[in-house]
Amino acid sequence: MARQSITLTEPNDKWLKSQVENQEYSSKSELVNDLIRQARKQQIQIDWVRAKLERAERSGFTSDSKEQILNKSKSLLNG
Repeated sequence: MARQSITLTEPNDKWLKSQVENQEYSSKSELVNDLIRQARKQQIQIDWVRAKLERAERSGFTSDSKEQILNKSKSLLNG
């Protein structure tokens, strides 16, 4: 694994410490990695929605219902 040195603001450092102290995570590194994984999943969803919107704008219409779009979006977010 790559090791990094980062500087955190005081409120962010306190929050990270509290998550570890509350035993939500075993270390700050584990928490930071989890946050990055979540951000990556969120970016996949954003990219999918953006592509869907661009495709819809080009075609003028989509045959998917709102529920279908929402369900697909949720499934991408939840991996």
